[in-house]
Amino acid sequence: MLGLLRIFLIVLLVYYIIKIIARIFFPILFKKVVKNAEERMRNQQSKYTNQQSSNSKVGETVIEKKPTPPKSDNKVGEYIDYEEIE
Repeated sequence: MLGLLRIFLIVLLVYYIIKIIARIFFPILFKKVVKNAEERMRNQQSKYTNQQSSNSKVGETVIEKKPTPPKSDNKVGEYIDYEEIE
């Protein structure tokens, strides 16, 4: 009976220690991850803006159009004209 109580107290103690450590280190870890993601996004944005600015001259207007998809000549089926029967 005493061994069971001792195991229960050890498990409870380990749980609370992990909980306290998580409260301290998870916010620090989260800030670090967010900062790294922000830095990667900032680098990607700067690469994109540098690429865009190097391709065009000052005052030049560039209009980019989406390519039109090719129209297929395949007919899916025939049109059938139905008549109502009274």
